Amino acid sequence: MSEPLKLTRRTVLLAGAGGLLAAAAGVGSAQSAQASPTLFPTGRAGTTITEIGPGIMQYSLMSGVLLDGICYIGSRNLEPTGILAFDVASAAVTHSTTLATGHSIQALTVDPARKLLYAGILQKAPSANNLYRWDLTDLAAPAVAIGRIGDRDVRDLAVAPDGTLFAVGGGGTGAPALWQYDPSTGSITNLGVPDAKATLARAVAATDQTVFFGAGSTLGGGSGTSRAALYAFDRRAATFTDITPTEMVNDPSIRELTIAGDRLLASTAGSVEPTKIAEISLADHTSYRAVTAIGTTAKNFAVAGGDVYCANDAGVLRWTPGEDAVHQLPVPVDLGEIWGLDVHDDGLVVVSGYGFVAALELDGAVRAEYDLGEAGAPVSAQTCMGIAVGAGFAYVGGNGGIARHDLRRGGAVNLRAPGEAKDAEVIGGVLYTGQYNAQGIWAYDPRTGESIHRVAAFPSAQNRPLDTHWDDRNRLLLVAAQADTEGGGSLWTFDPRTGASTHAINPIDDMQLVRAVVAVDGVAYLGGDNAQKTGPRGTIVAWDPLAHRELWRIETGAPHGIAALAAHGRYLFALSIKGALVVIDRPRRAIVHTGDLAALVPGFAAMKAARGVVYGVSDTNLFRIDPRTFEVTTVMPGINGGWYSGPHLNVDEDGAVFTLRGRTLVKVDDRPRR
Repeated sequence: MSEPLKLTRRTVLLAGAGGLLAAAAGVGSAQSAQASPTLFPTGRAGTTITEIGPGIMQYSLMSGVLLDGICYIGSRNLEPTGILAFDVASAAVTHSTTLATGHSIQALTVDPARKLLYAGILQKAPSANNLYRWDLTDLAAPAVAIGRIGDRDVRDLAVAPDGTLFAVGGGGTGAPALWQYDPSTGSITNLGVPDAKATLARAVAATDQTVFFGAGSTLGGGSGTSRAALYAFDRRAATFTDITPTEMVNDPSIRELTIAGDRLLASTAGSVEPTKIAEISLADHTSYRAVTAIGTTAKNFAVAGGDVYCANDAGVLRWTPGEDAVHQLPVPVDLGEIWGLDVHDDGLVVVSGYGFVAALELDGAVRAEYDLGEAGAPVSAQTCMGIAVGAGFAYVGGNGGIARHDLRRGGAVNLRAPGEAKDAEVIGGVLYTGQYNAQGIWAYDPRTGESIHRVAAFPSAQNRPLDTHWDDRNRLLLVAAQADTEGGGSLWTFDPRTGASTHAINPIDDMQLVRAVVAVDGVAYLGGDNAQKTGPRGTIVAWDPLAHRELWRIETGAPHGIAALAAHGRYLFALSIKGALVVIDRPRRAIVHTGDLAALVPGFAAMKAARGVVYGVSDTNLFRIDPRTFEVTTVMPGINGGWYSGPHLNVDEDGAVFTLRGRTLVKVDDRPRR
């Protein structure tokens, strides 16, 4: 029978009674049974778990819409999922409501005539409800569930003047559909799939006659998937017509749609080209004006004085229809990722992903900035991204921020950083992050007082860094990346001494992204995966990061692609999504061992070598692999880390492991050779 893990400082204080019981029971019978102890025995007594604190604490958001001076804001990766009512005039959160399902709210829309707010959720798995309604005449009453669309995630909502609600999204097994909710009957109807090759729909707008459906391929592009696709659905005839402007068809997807008087405003998400903006006549869909904008996104349309305003990567754009030029407003503050933009009091109200609301003049001057936490928003532990540790600090990535934990003195502060730090390393005391979306590599040195800043940029299509590794032979930071909209991926290198960077696009093949990277003796090993349901995956390539050439490759046959790589001695350890272990003898270039870790690894995983073993973490368990016998031992069963985009772990200079238990950062001092 396993002995209990040691409880140390801060455990009781931070975890409370529930956390204490969970820690004490961490190797108990229920968790051990889930981890199949017959196959994967629990390690020796003496492993010490220290709770550092919540990984990252903030009020994170993903949507915002304004009505009658009240800004309604949807949360992101917080528990429970909720909506705030923020009164701009009083600068206070006056009401809030929580939803029973979902992890984030990207879709909010108001029915101004009937004083209703509709919300659609994002979720990890389909649930009973993904649509909600909040009665704005009675904000003290909670939002209520009104049903679900067949797609797992709701990405956008629109209300027609007659009160009918329309929804789009994705995340299901097929292409996204257009959905209709009739408030008079409560029925939800699938109106059809206009584009069988689309992977996601993120935009919808509606009149009493026509619904406009905007889709494309945002998260799983390439391999014949759809590009930007805009359809008009005739509500009376129940037919779809493709009305995509010619200027938009090369972009990955339609990003935003809004009805503005007698015209439809539309935008694309850019990738290899900048985003496009168009105004389309509602009376004649072939009559339109389109222009090339600035950056790779244009969303959250607002119209004032005949000018069109929208958010982009760097702030707020202004376009005067009829003109060819689009202008970036000279806003003097960093607005981060913008999730809401509305006209108010002859100015603009911006909802920032950094957790604040800003009031702007139409020329970009700042009237006021309101921190939502200070205004009464619930600050709580968020699901996390990457982890880095070193030089006395641990860093945990979230949405629009990175928490810096002081491991010597205690406490944590949040650093504002655009997007998401998907993975990171501490090198010479400096934090280096792989920053999503298309943000490249950022750096932060706590000794200088300088803000975190970008040190390397890469082609915008190579937008999603997934794994980082320090190549100590070549003195290079290596970053594995995915190209969401184009398919495939890349390997980035960065030299901290010179600031030089390189990238190799599709080093495995045209379809496999690079999900994992590790370096040994100056050779980088790349682990391949594929965002498509079919096609090659599981390839491992030995790569020269200086000469940018392949040295050799091996096919693992892993059906779900490579999730993580680690190296110890002559062996390269590869762990696939859903737990297939493959051990490769590097000098022989041969597979010498395979194992089934599905009981420990239900999905993604991460690995690091330390203290003479290879540590791995999944969504559910922390374990180690003996590099000589390949025996797998469970270190922390039932760890159940609060991850947003796959588990991570990192090790400090002494080889202690840092990862998440729930949403709490923990230090695992394991002595495998004791």
